[in-house]
Amino acid sequence: MYILIFSMLLSPEIMVGTTEGASLGRGVTVRLEDFLLVVIGFSWFAKTAVHKELGLVLKTPLNKPILFYMLACIISTGFGIMAGRVSPTTGFFFVVKYFEYMIVFFMIVNHVANLKQANRFLICLLLTGFVVSIIGMLQIPGGGRVSAPFEGEVGEPNTMGGYLVFIGAITAGLFSKVEKLLSKQLLAVLIVAIIPPLLFTQSRASYLAFIPACLVLGLMSEKRVIIVGLMLLFLALSPLLLPSTVKERISFTFTQREHPGQQVTVGDVRLDTSTSARLRSWQDALRDWTKHPVFGYGVTGYRFLDAQFPRVLVETGVIGLTAFIYLLYSIFKLAIINLKELKTPYLQGLTIGFLAGLTGLLFHALGANTFIIVRIMEPFWFMVGIITVLPQLEKAEVSSPEPAKRVSFSSF
Repeated sequence: MYILIFSMLLSPEIMVGTTEGASLGRGVTVRLEDFLLVVIGFSWFAKTAVHKELGLVLKTPLNKPILFYMLACIISTGFGIMAGRVSPTTGFFFVVKYFEYMIVFFMIVNHVANLKQANRFLICLLLTGFVVSIIGMLQIPGGGRVSAPFEGEVGEPNTMGGYLVFIGAITAGLFSKVEKLLSKQLLAVLIVAIIPPLLFTQSRASYLAFIPACLVLGLMSEKRVIIVGLMLLFLALSPLLLPSTVKERISFTFTQREHPGQQVTVGDVRLDTSTSARLRSWQDALRDWTKHPVFGYGVTGYRFLDAQFPRVLVETGVIGLTAFIYLLYSIFKLAIINLKELKTPYLQGLTIGFLAGLTGLLFHALGANTFIIVRIMEPFWFMVGIITVLPQLEKAEVSSPEPAKRVSFSSF
């Protein structure tokens, strides 16, 4: 499990074949965690076979939403294959990848036995974020946009930005609640390390995600008026404080020279070609969705869309989009309920950070396929698993007969 956590961002991708219609023209890739999930899965099956009193899958409030969404993906893709819209190989591998994210969730909820173990997993996740941030900072002097490590010749800055927003929100949530000075100092170092590579991803979707994530952190803090006020002040002064590269990237959205027929105009504002292409892809998806409104075209049955919600709609239809929204709603609801149950400050901070990170990812998904990107979704579903079991772990910790041996994140 520890190797799995580090491999989420630090394992290379190996191209093992090509597929028709794959996103961005890429083929099938295999990574270290693909093999690790198989090993962990078989180990869990073996454990349940030996200890028959254990359930194969722990019952959680997310089991039903996950099942509904996966069934929607399978059925829509099956219909797409039968209709000739989906390549069987491409559709199969992409749906299997979606299953892999859910396996990360179930492996966590089934394997985490106590808070001490959860804390160790969490520290590994944050340490991975620190290593990735350092690698990102080392890319800055070379020019260009910062991207995640081991992504080949063509990186994905949007992916790196979404990941850093999510990990940064988790870190900031913990920072707001931990009590020990050493913990605060280490978390502050991680926050400082995350900011430069996030800025130099030049990912406008990530900049957009950063704002609501910070607002959620501020609104859920004890000194919300002061913190939100400082955030708004920073946003107002950002034109003076941000690096010129970042300001140019943002202003480029509205100041790109005219390209006749390639740019969308909103009122008197002319948008750049990249933003215009995304807006047109939304329009095309909404128009074409009406041809297959119930189950859509099937996963990978429609042309590439770099926006999550229209992609889910056009690929899996109204059934799939409903299931997807239900799943996101269930995750939000679970985190809020658990936040009210938790009594330990740093666990509350962890949950607040998760809620802020999830909010940021929802906005990030307006300009990226956030909820199907491997390097964002594996850490995300890892955290969903941790958040799911926190109340049970806390109650078990409180009722432990040996309080002297307890270990928490705030005491590492």
